[in-house]
Amino acid sequence: MPEEGRGAVDRIKTVVVLVQENRSFDHMLGWMKSLNPAIDGVTGRESNPLSTADPASRVIYFGDQSEYVDPDPGHSIQAIYEQVYGVPFTAGSTPITPPDVKVPPMNGFAQEAEKEKAGMSETVMNGFRPDAVPVYKELLREFAVCDRWFAAVPASTQPNRLFVHSATSHGLTSNDTKTLIAGLPQKTIFDSLYDAGYSFGIYYQYPPATLFYRNLRQLKYIGNFHQFDLDFKRHCKEGKLPNYVVVEQRYFDLKILPGNDDHPSHDVSEGQKFVKEVYEALRSSPQWEEMLFVIIYDEHGGFYDHVPTPVGVPSPDGIVGAEPFNFQFDRLGVRVPAFFISPWVEPGRVVHKPSGPHPTSEYEHSSIPATVKKIFNLEDFLTKRDAWAGTFETVLTRTTPRTDCPVTLPEAKKLRPTEAAETAPLSEFQAELVQLGAVLNGDHAKDIYPDKLVEGMTVAEAAKYCNDAFKRFLEECENCRKNGADGSHIVVVKPTNDEPPPKKKTSFASKMFACFTCSRA
Repeated sequence: MPEEGRGAVDRIKTVVVLVQENRSFDHMLGWMKSLNPAIDGVTGRESNPLSTADPASRVIYFGDQSEYVDPDPGHSIQAIYEQVYGVPFTAGSTPITPPDVKVPPMNGFAQEAEKEKAGMSETVMNGFRPDAVPVYKELLREFAVCDRWFAAVPASTQPNRLFVHSATSHGLTSNDTKTLIAGLPQKTIFDSLYDAGYSFGIYYQYPPATLFYRNLRQLKYIGNFHQFDLDFKRHCKEGKLPNYVVVEQRYFDLKILPGNDDHPSHDVSEGQKFVKEVYEALRSSPQWEEMLFVIIYDEHGGFYDHVPTPVGVPSPDGIVGAEPFNFQFDRLGVRVPAFFISPWVEPGRVVHKPSGPHPTSEYEHSSIPATVKKIFNLEDFLTKRDAWAGTFETVLTRTTPRTDCPVTLPEAKKLRPTEAAETAPLSEFQAELVQLGAVLNGDHAKDIYPDKLVEGMTVAEAAKYCNDAFKRFLEECENCRKNGADGSHIVVVKPTNDEPPPKKKTSFASKMFACFTCSRA
């Protein structure tokens, strides 16, 4: 039963979560300080040396010239170590969390970037002018921005995305193809909501990354997956959004359907268009006055941020990461953008450090399940991390919903001068999505899994492979349902003797819409 005296919190019936890719707070929003001095952003005096070991090293100052970013900066756990501590990680001699450094100096971004590619230091030491990201400029004025939200783990995309809905990565600090086959076994916020009688929905544009969780492969959950282009706006219009909504992006960059997740080298203007599309659909819904919409980024993607990453945080579950890092999950990742959007939020609010539940609590990805638990009065925390993380229902301070929230958001101008590179090689996360596809369609049992499968694969080929794999998975789900399988049955596709079709260089985009229709759950 709802607790008394919770005010606007009890008015929230739907929480919507959108997690964009690989950008730091300073990179995306740092220059918004010029619009609101309360934001812990940048002034242009922030800098990094090209060499932390050389006192005479040239210094790179943080600028405002970001537009189209290519290639992708380093963001592995060892790259991030150098970025925040200013010295390289050396396996066997360097502890991944130095015990004598309580406040990381955040001075190795330029140095590490130059190791990735000459000249990349200028890329990571620049951010967007407010007018270059007009959708965020408007959201910042109209709702609340959090300037102290950190990635949950100082590692790459997948471990951080796992934290968003389960408050742990189950020990992962990078991709683990063996664990991927069985699926990550931890309990998720989806399970907690289902057990308490609440609904959830995942609106995907490619095979959903949430299927990295083993539990979401259960037959009873398959109907919770909805194709974004077919269902999202309709469900908004009809007032049929579930209690917990996850919106997934286009992770592959195609000429007709560009990537809109903000992952370099994707055009940030496409991400702006996507956020605008999601917001406007939510704003037009009869459920608007019962919503809280949260936008965050999974990790910083190698881009500079000046705020030291917190050290001394609780391990979610005591699981230690793999060799050679042996990470104990005792510090957070780099700061990333976060917005809280609702008619119950005062315009122009800046949210800083949380007031609890512990003196050391911070906002990080585990704050999402922690807040969902509080809003819906769920019984148990998922891990020690969401029990520690700050919750953001406190941003809902109004006694009546606003009627002046913008109906539309500004149009974003294209930043990339060229079209999408469909023949480009895969990013690490894209390769992981292909490997997830191999788990869904049975190819994981073949000798091409995991590395030969993605070797030489292009973005267009990967997009088609993933959609075909999810289609095969849905077909098996329907077979299981017809054969009377229990709702808790984990759907597994048996491998075939057929090898994947030979790779073609023809564009995939012309086949995409047919795949979308076929993939509808």
